[in-house]
Amino acid sequence: EVQLVESGGGLVQPGGSLRLSCEASGFNFDDFHMAWVRRAPGKGLEWVSAVNWNSDTIFYPESVKGRFTISRDNAKNTVYLQMNALRPEDTAVYICNLYMSGVAYYGQGTQVTVSS
Repeated sequence: EVQLVESGGGLVQPGGSLRLSCEASGFNFDDFHMAWVRRAPGKGLEWVSAVNWNSDTIFYPESVKGRFTISRDNAKNTVYLQMNALRPEDTAVYICNLYMSGVAYYGQGTQVTVSS
């Protein structure tokens, strides 16, 4: 059974930083691209970042480029999202995402709130 468990969210002031983690199990983590998406209040899912199996291909949308960094540790079956220079508009539930055999898997998410 595929499991994606996020952690590391919280309340942070504008300009602050957080590091999210997603621990994966139930599949061969080394074989798959991983991604982070987010859902802001009243909005749909927004893709935040993606990394391929060996970290040599990474993508960010313009909204987070230069502020967020995705990384993975295949030995620990974990993908990370380092978020710096956070803004109030980054407030959302951050969710780990995997596509495997045409099926999308999501974790339960971790809440990030950016507010003074």
